[in-house]
Amino acid sequence: MFKEKNQLDEVKVFKDPVHRYVRVKEKVIWDLIATPEFQRLRRIKQLGTTFFTFHGAEHSRFNHSLGVYEIVRRIIKKIENSPHWKKEEELVTLCAALLHDVGHGPFSHSFEKVFDLDHEQFTKRIILEDTEINRVLREKDPSFPEQVAQIINQTYDNQLVVSLISSQIDADRMDYLLRDAYYTGVSYGQFDMERILRVMRARENEIVIKSTGMHAVEDYILSRYQMYWQVYFHPVTRSAEVILTKIFHRVKHLYENNYTFKVKPTFLTSFFSGEVPLTDYLQLDENVIYYYFQRWQEEDDPLLRDLSNRFVTRRLFKYVPYDPERHDTIYKELRTLCKEAGIDPDYYLVVDSSKDLPYDVYRSDGQGRVPIYLEMPNGRKKELSSHSIIVESITGKTRKDHKLYYPLDLIQLKHEHPAVRRIMELLYEMKRGNSSDEE
Repeated sequence: MFKEKNQLDEVKVFKDPVHRYVRVKEKVIWDLIATPEFQRLRRIKQLGTTFFTFHGAEHSRFNHSLGVYEIVRRIIKKIENSPHWKKEEELVTLCAALLHDVGHGPFSHSFEKVFDLDHEQFTKRIILEDTEINRVLREKDPSFPEQVAQIINQTYDNQLVVSLISSQIDADRMDYLLRDAYYTGVSYGQFDMERILRVMRARENEIVIKSTGMHAVEDYILSRYQMYWQVYFHPVTRSAEVILTKIFHRVKHLYENNYTFKVKPTFLTSFFSGEVPLTDYLQLDENVIYYYFQRWQEEDDPLLRDLSNRFVTRRLFKYVPYDPERHDTIYKELRTLCKEAGIDPDYYLVVDSSKDLPYDVYRSDGQGRVPIYLEMPNGRKKELSSHSIIVESITGKTRKDHKLYYPLDLIQLKHEHPAVRRIMELLYEMKRGNSSDEE
């Protein structure tokens, strides 16, 4: 009996610390993994600067992408006999799961903010333009590149397929929570994924959860909430991100003002212009960025030299809580005092904000997200927060946090300057004021 042409002779297995095994039997998946565009993800960390806080967080977007593929493969196995699942959509769904993050760049979110980029647009370009990934997809089916891009872009006709990769309970979130918890060594992100997979049901254009699995979903949502505030928004990690962002800002400023670099940022030139060819984007990874940071420690510009050294040697900024309403006047005074002391406030006095909406539903104003639905014993759907007291308590509620970051070591070096004493008084006042509120 001959195997179908799209099947490998034997199942290939990746040993994975989170899912134990990632299994590949489709030739197109195996070929996609081997493309240079996908292999590039090995050189991009999943958690950016989080390794400064949790030293184990060195895993890559390659790991995560394989994990999302594996979870989607397992979900499909659970729902493949449902009348609502179309067997002919299995392969294109698996391709989308594998490639959903292929457009991420180095230190993705920080890099994107400075250069006004969107990794999702680059994901689409990598899939649709002249790349090895595009060639592999077209060899399988000429319509595959466009279908895969539509699934990732959430414009695909069958929203059931989209929901496996992009929803409030999808393979992407499940993998990154479990994987990030594993590599950071925390317990917050742990939840019973196998239980959730067992209670998933395919219905027309959506996935629903059997009502008996509600508590497993509650655990998943709370795990996500805890991971954001205990890991992703950790103030030490944010301090490293602040410095990282300021390095990019400084390099961009220097380039635009015709500064002569000892080591010219050749790989970043097109990013400064705003017109980024796909070939330039694909050449950039964190290895390249680290090379520049290492060399920029020797630049003549004191700001770029110091910021690069801070990042390379982990000399991070300290922080105090910041209330935009109460501390605006203090912040303005601090900026003035820093200038007097010869400390550039544009680079060394930074307000950073974090916010997250752990769960939401469609509201009467048309805003919100597609909710998670429970399927009750009578077959009717019930929105999760209307049945779960725990989820209802956080539904639609955005939590925000603001911090002011500053270089304590640099301020202390200028201790003889008359402005420094007042700077320290104001920072202490902000820190003490917040402590009183908490008490």
